[in-house]
Amino acid sequence: MEKFSPVSSIGTPLDRPNIDTDQMVPKQFLKLVQRTGFGEFLFYDWKFEPDGRKKEFVLNDPKYSGSRILVTGENFGCGSSREHAAWALKDYGFDVIIAPSFADIFYNNCFKNGILPVFLPKDLVSEIIKTNSIIKVDLQFQLIEFDGKSIKFQIDPSRKKTLLDGLDDIAVTLQYEDKISNYEKTH
Repeated sequence: MEKFSPVSSIGTPLDRPNIDTDQMVPKQFLKLVQRTGFGEFLFYDWKFEPDGRKKEFVLNDPKYSGSRILVTGENFGCGSSREHAAWALKDYGFDVIIAPSFADIFYNNCFKNGILPVFLPKDLVSEIIKTNSIIKVDLQFQLIEFDGKSIKFQIDPSRKKTLLDGLDDIAVTLQYEDKISNYEKTH
């Protein structure tokens, strides 16, 4: 996993509550076994008509092409616990998701895949959704800046460290490889 660095991007506004993982990656695309390649399927049924024509949807708007920040409604990532949703968001290019609340399993999957999920009060999220300016997110200082405003956000210190150091669960465990080997030799 790459080390998390400050993100500066226009925010992609997706002002809907209760977006579930089945909507993020429809079931017909769950055949891949690797973490990459899911970005093209992100919100597929919302982006395309059954005949393949593009729908009017924020991810089809060229204005948000290359956006690294998704700003969305409450209870984001509810539904099934599939990790494919986080894989698709990351593969699409999102590094930060700002929402009033997240489903627990999805929230944890974000950290495992190098995505920073940020909780903010609903009124602040609404304000960020409406901005057309660049949003800056600095994890080191736990700061979001937009439209001349600076907002502090909270994050568990251990999760912050793993993102900043670019460590997934396996990499965290491998930090203790010597101790694990010593234990195995003596027991």
